[in-house]
Amino acid sequence: MTTAAPDVDTATEAVLLRLDRNVFHHGGLGVIRSLGRLGIPVHTMREDRFSPPTLSRYVRRPVSPMPDGTNPDDVLDLLDRLADRLPGPAVLITTDDAGAIFLSEYGAKLRPRYLFPEPPVGLPRLAAGKATLAEMCRAAGVPHPAAAVPVDAAEATAFADRCGYPVMAKVNRFWAADKTSNVHSTAIIDSRAQLLALVEQVRRATGDGPDTGLLLQEYLAPTADGGRRDWFFHGYFDAESRCLFGHTGIKVRSFPAYAGMTSYGRWTPNERLREEAIAFLAGLGYRGIVSLDYCWDPRDDSYRLVDFNPRLGAQFRLFQDSAGIDLVRTMHLDLTGRTVTPGEAVPGRTLAIENYDPLAMRAYRQNGNLSLRSWLSSMRVADEYAWFTRDDLAPFAVTGARTLWSAAAQRLRR
Repeated sequence: MTTAAPDVDTATEAVLLRLDRNVFHHGGLGVIRSLGRLGIPVHTMREDRFSPPTLSRYVRRPVSPMPDGTNPDDVLDLLDRLADRLPGPAVLITTDDAGAIFLSEYGAKLRPRYLFPEPPVGLPRLAAGKATLAEMCRAAGVPHPAAAVPVDAAEATAFADRCGYPVMAKVNRFWAADKTSNVHSTAIIDSRAQLLALVEQVRRATGDGPDTGLLLQEYLAPTADGGRRDWFFHGYFDAESRCLFGHTGIKVRSFPAYAGMTSYGRWTPNERLREEAIAFLAGLGYRGIVSLDYCWDPRDDSYRLVDFNPRLGAQFRLFQDSAGIDLVRTMHLDLTGRTVTPGEAVPGRTLAIENYDPLAMRAYRQNGNLSLRSWLSSMRVADEYAWFTRDDLAPFAVTGARTLWSAAAQRLRR
């Protein structure tokens, strides 16, 4: 399907702020391509010379060294130096929780030189911190899985004993002292022994402080027939908290399986969920881009909010409508004073994450919910891929090479 390009202000450049070091962050590449194809110059942070997103033909100027986000003054100084080289105020976009928190708490110093939404003070930290999400949901009357933020092994096992195994474990790796640790951001914990091992692993990675960044949640397992329970909502809210663009989709597959990030997604309209999400966010006075993860609970036919990301979701390119509008284009249009005129929704549109979905496929096959033939068919007919596109091949090639090198190095370490 061909789409018409929206009428954007190409003189207003864009800067992609990234503080979480992840060379395989396809969401950042999606921003670069989405705006770059419209003729908007895009500047981005990079971890190293071979960071795949920064090798895109649409990157105007990679910024290095990449700040680690632990010192706000370093980030402010880097953005000030970058602004000195720009022709005017640039749209500032963040793809990680650390960047969203930084802009919320230190963004006032950047206002004269950058354009970005202004959510309520403190909201991004409350949402991204995970620990306070349950409290936010209770206050707003939004269903949420039972959750706990254990400070030690005793509290962790007590929660799991109450809810029963398995339980969902989430770790905010940005706060980890050891960024090279093998602590995954999400995992399904099946036993007490596995939980105790994770608690110890997180303790070693984050130090002995009380804020370990570990969150335990009640796990809502897939239905016996493999029915879908994992939904997400992506939206953009203007300065008056009006939703200018917002749609729902499902995680057809995720990595880790049934627990992690979307590895294969499908645009699936769900007007009830969409209305619930918009009402919740408008009630908070939310402004800017947001990504919410939900899980449908058949026990009471409710959609339980399991994750609140106050920034761009990595799979946002799934939602490009018939007018060529997506979330970052909506944001750029709105912040530059242009009218946002969305087109028609494109139900059924799919997005595949090539470096994660093959890993997810193995687990889904073992559970009997996917055959090799159906997986290959789904990959072949995907409407968009996170890395591969004919007009910008370098990121795909480098991602493949780095993925193979990482796998080989891991085998050697073992």
